[in-house]
Parts: sequence; structure tokens; C-alpha cells
Amino acid sequence: MPEATGNATGDARRDRWRSHRAARRAEFVEAAMRALAEHGPDVGMDHIAAEAGVTKPVLYRHFADKADLFVALGHRGTEILFDRLIPALNNEEAPVPRIRKSLDAFFSTVEEYPHLYRLLVRRSLANRPVEQDIVAEDKELIAQALSALLGDYLRAMNMDSGAAEPWAHGIVGMVQNVSEWWLERRTMSRDAVVEYLTQIIWAAIDGFTRANGVTLDPNKPLELNRVVKLSEAHPNAG
Repeated sequence: MPEATGNATGDARRDRWRSHRAARRAEFVEAAMRALAEHGPDVGMDHIAAEAGVTKPVLYRHFADKADLFVALGHRGTEILFDRLIPALNNEEAPVPRIRKSLDAFFSTVEEYPHLYRLLVRRSLANRPVEQDIVAEDKELIAQALSALLGDYLRAMNMDSGAAEPWAHGIVGMVQNVSEWWLERRTMSRDAVVEYLTQIIWAAIDGFTRANGVTLDPNKPLELNRVVKLSEAHPNAG
């Protein structure tokens, strides 16, 4: 994700310089994405510098260290994921198509950027461990948003919304674990794994609502539409 440029300082020359540095940093992140796609999660700073057409000292003028570049890659990955996932979650469709499209948005991102996903899970760039856990941060953010979404629906149907939070975290944890398994094994197509998970998640929703006297049509849009909102504290919230 490009570095935030902040508010204008009133100094035109300084503002242009800050804008230039932010643009250059974004260019280097995209170069790092290309180098990562070619060399895998063991990509080195030499590979990234070569892809960007600069020397390593130039890279280090824009990133404090390898951890800084790792975090920038993580934010770019989060941006790509949320650009796909949030519209799918907020699509005004019937429950099952909505679940299916949301899962496909996630798995299509993992499939398209497998080395980035492995890098972020491993939390290491150029053999240098990184403290920040981007994957855990994104999981928590998605779980919180999903919890609020489920809670809204449960309350609208006059059900106990206490189940929303553990339910949301359970879904997010299951999807991540399955994605890691699928990425390494590839024993089935993306469509197949998405469909299996869709049916598992829907079965839980259907069973819970029926137990509370509510029957939902999996292929009929709900009368009430609730949307996912991300925490404004997150760098990729929108």
C-alpha cells in the first residue's frame, strides 16, 4: 500500500517531494510484488532492487529496513484482498450466492498471489523474521466486521446475537486453515473448495436459524440488507 502523504504542509516544494517519495515507494512495492512472484517467498533485496532497476541503497532510502518493506507488501496484499472481498460480502444477493462469491474473492486472491500469502504467513523477508503479523491483523479485522454483520441479522430476526462473535471468528479461522491446506496440496480446484466451504457455512446458518424457528431460502435475497464496515483504525479501511 502506498505510504500516506499526509496533509499538505503549505510548502509547495516540500509537498511535491513528499508526493514524489510516496509515488516512488509505491513503485518499489509493485517491483517487490513482481520479484516475489518470480522468486517466491525466499526473495531477496537484491532481486527486488534488480526488478526495480535500482541499487539496494536506493531501496533503503525509501524503506527503513526489511521489516518496513514486509509491512508495505502486507498492506498492499490487504488492499488487493479487501478490494475483492468487501464488495462480495456487501452484494445484495441471496445468502448462498453471497457466501460463495465472498469465499471465491478470498481464494482467488490466494491463488493469484500464493507467494505473497506464504511470505505473510511465514513472517520473514530475505531470511529476516518480522514481528508484525499482517495475516493475524487482517483475520481480526474481517472477523470483527463479520461479527457485526451477523449480529445485525440475528437481532433483525429476533434471535440472540451472542453467537455472532464466536461464529465470525470460527468462520474466519476455518477459511484460513483451509486456504493454507489447499495452497500446499491443491488436491481440488478452487471452485470445488469454495463450493464445499459454501455448503458447510450455509449448513451452520440454516441449522441455527431453523433451531430458532426461522427458515431462510438460500437462493432468495433477504428483505433486509446489512453491509460490512471495516474499522477506521485499519490502514486499508474504506
